[in-house]
Amino acid sequence: MNLPYALRAHTPIRPLWICRACAGPWPCAHARLTLKGEYENDRPGLSVYMTTVLHEAVADLYRLDPSELDTTAMFTRFVGWTRCTAFGTYLPPPDPSTTEKRQPPPVNR
Repeated sequence: MNLPYALRAHTPIRPLWICRACAGPWPCAHARLTLKGEYENDRPGLSVYMTTVLHEAVADLYRLDPSELDTTAMFTRFVGWTRCTAFGTYLPPPDPSTTEKRQPPPVNR
């Protein structure tokens, strides 16, 4: 049975982590809005939940193709958008294309 787009749940298809309804990277915009509404009174809980989901997604995607896994972009995609200001408005996630890649500090031997 094919449901109309508006009635389909925007949930992830695992292990690919794409949206079941719109086929975009999950969490898609609709899923983020739904999650923000569900966690409206528990913003730290939203961050904890999305961090847990991030770990599951990284494990799934690593098993599929470890060479394609960008952990910085994954963090932005799953957790970065959950940040909020002191006034309760959500900050947009940083653009991964402009974010510098962090290198580990050199090891002195």
